[in-house]
Amino acid sequence: MHLLAAAQDEPAKPIAANDHIQIALIGAGGQGQGDTKVAAQVPGVKVVAVADCYNGCLDHSKELWGNDILATRDYNEILARKDIDAVIIGTPDHWHMQASTDAMNAGKDVYCEKPMIHVYSDGRKIIETARKTNRIIQIGSQRVSSVIYQKAKELLAAGAIGKLNMVTAWYDRNSALGAWEYTVPPDASTETCDWPRWLGTAPKIPFNAEHFFQWRKWKAYGSGVAGDLFVHLFSGVHFVTGSHGPSRAMATAALRFWKDGRDVPDVMLGLYDYPQGFNLSVRTNFVNGGSESEGFVFTGSEGTMTIGGDGVSLTRVPREKEPGVRYNLFSEAIQKRMLEDYREKYPRTHPTGVTLLGEEKYVAPDDYSDSYDHMKNFIDAVRTRRPVVEDAVFGFRAAGTALLSNVSYERGAVVGWDPENMKLL
Repeated sequence: MHLLAAAQDEPAKPIAANDHIQIALIGAGGQGQGDTKVAAQVPGVKVVAVADCYNGCLDHSKELWGNDILATRDYNEILARKDIDAVIIGTPDHWHMQASTDAMNAGKDVYCEKPMIHVYSDGRKIIETARKTNRIIQIGSQRVSSVIYQKAKELLAAGAIGKLNMVTAWYDRNSALGAWEYTVPPDASTETCDWPRWLGTAPKIPFNAEHFFQWRKWKAYGSGVAGDLFVHLFSGVHFVTGSHGPSRAMATAALRFWKDGRDVPDVMLGLYDYPQGFNLSVRTNFVNGGSESEGFVFTGSEGTMTIGGDGVSLTRVPREKEPGVRYNLFSEAIQKRMLEDYREKYPRTHPTGVTLLGEEKYVAPDDYSDSYDHMKNFIDAVRTRRPVVEDAVFGFRAAGTALLSNVSYERGAVVGWDPENMKLL
């Protein structure tokens, strides 16, 4: 077993006064608050403003980061502040493009939660805005900053499992909160919630507290299990393999258990063909009979590589170099002759079985956080203007691939995809 090095274990360097970064949060729900708490742990970062459409989240943000922060329902007040360097966007998916492009056009660098897009047209707009404004944008699929995934990438590139031919990936859950049954606060009303602002481009309907606080359950605001969970799996696969995405996809899905008014499935399975010569299967099941589970198995010609839990493990079993011989169906005399002929032709190996070359496991240090490394990568880029690990192009390719699952499911057909140009075919 090998222990992986962690970036957060490196000695902290002194932060110069002009290197202090002031950040703001747009969308202070659970993920947004979590991201911002991590960002505040990075040396030299200060939270100075928060925007959200629910008063309770604004009040709690002041409890977390001080009464002196700007707390507003209108994120344009944040974007008008010249002293804010970067924003974290933790809004529902249908606001990602608008909030990201508005922020970049206002001169702010952006950390945008996954999935980067809600609809395909979002992707091109975000990429073009980032290029036009020369702003940093990091998409929040933190696995691509993990030391575990970096090790997996190195092992695969070094040929540790031979030629890759298949990847199996899953992200299962088995709880109400895991299935997006988020708790609705008792004071939820049109007084405490800015419903018209929150709806944005979504269909105009009367105030609905479940839609506001459990938005992932409806495709008007979220992207289903594909956008919430598959995107993590695709981000991981693309990072480890260096792939830009599949050439075609097929998915099947259903609403099996959580029949609570939601209009997205709680079970989804997908199959994807990658031009690099491997196939990928992914699944999410919200009623899996166990605990939450996320992982990958990379299958190659010389063994398997598994990512899960706190590390990555290798099981190396080389392919047989000889064809094998089946001889026990015949008379003993023929069997003896066949086996002698086979061993003469292939003298170094037994005609049956293969040799296990060994098993290895690489684990992250205790209390390791890929979320911290991902956020630190963003903050470092804000300071240095160096590229981030997950820019808008990477984010579009991961989210675009994930949303192929929804397209295939809704059409009931195989869907073609151009991974280089990020276009449906």
